[in-house]
Amino acid sequence: MDFASLMSKEISNARSTSSTEPSKKYMKRADIEAERRAQYLAEQQKNVDENESRLMQKRKREEDELEANRARDEKRTRLAEESRRRREEEEAEEQKARRKRLGLPELVKETSEEPEVDDIKDEELSEKLRAMGQPVKLFGESHKQKLRRFRKLGVVMTQGPIPTSLELVEEKDMKVDVVPKDTEGRTFLFRQLASYFTMVLKEWEAALDKEKQDTFASKAAYNAMVQSKENMKPLFRKFEKGDVDEGILEPIVEIVKAAQERRYVDANDGYLRLSIGKAAWPIGVTMVGIHERSAREKLHESDKGHVMGDEITRKFLQSIKRCLSFAQVRWPPEDIRQLMG
Repeated sequence: MDFASLMSKEISNARSTSSTEPSKKYMKRADIEAERRAQYLAEQQKNVDENESRLMQKRKREEDELEANRARDEKRTRLAEESRRRREEEEAEEQKARRKRLGLPELVKETSEEPEVDDIKDEELSEKLRAMGQPVKLFGESHKQKLRRFRKLGVVMTQGPIPTSLELVEEKDMKVDVVPKDTEGRTFLFRQLASYFTMVLKEWEAALDKEKQDTFASKAAYNAMVQSKENMKPLFRKFEKGDVDEGILEPIVEIVKAAQERRYVDANDGYLRLSIGKAAWPIGVTMVGIHERSAREKLHESDKGHVMGDEITRKFLQSIKRCLSFAQVRWPPEDIRQLMG
């Protein structure tokens, strides 16, 4: 076969191959736009999927972190509770050993657990506190503490200079006589005393409100009234609980009885006997040598257990004295000799 026949054969084969394949040199604009739109939508969908995946991963990390923090807080609380319980047990053991060493009887362990029958669900308790205008939960407050706070707020308190849960009596029923022996009589006595001091404080506050607080004396008098109200709150709390000491209750009744009868000098004498007492007071040089005399020992013995040794008691007794000073101005005595100096 010669060269010319070979070339003609190859040319014929090339023409037959090119005729069978369609030409793609030109495309429609609509096809190009459709392809571009499909690529754009695919990229947008891919971005949305990636964003959702990142958000899910972030949310999962946050949930894991919250769970870890919650577990850490629970563990810390549990360890603190165990440490507190262990410390209390050690202190109880030390106290028990000390009392046994001193020959004292063992202490009876008091249980302060509240009955479960009066328990309230946390959701219902939160709604009740919210309805009362109180915070739903204080910092670090447990359910029992919240329930105790709700019960304390639920106690009816009288609106006065010193709010109290005692039911105040009318002025005609405030007259006191002696300290009764029965429980019911003592409860009524505490109501009488709280009512009398509430009346005096109200009158004192009303008298100072009428004056202009523009001088030093008026400001000092107002501050004394405010301080007296604050210092007498522990006395009102004792009235509510009914645990006033007998050595303080009888002199207070004596003072109030004399003040109600406008015998302010006698009331002041009762206050002096209560605050100072009849104990011997050292005057001048009482010890000049190295040895202590037997008479001096009585001075130390008389100072033990004095009512003025307690700061709270001293403050509300001084407040009672200030109430007497105002009462003799508000309700002056018929006998001028009953005015305190």
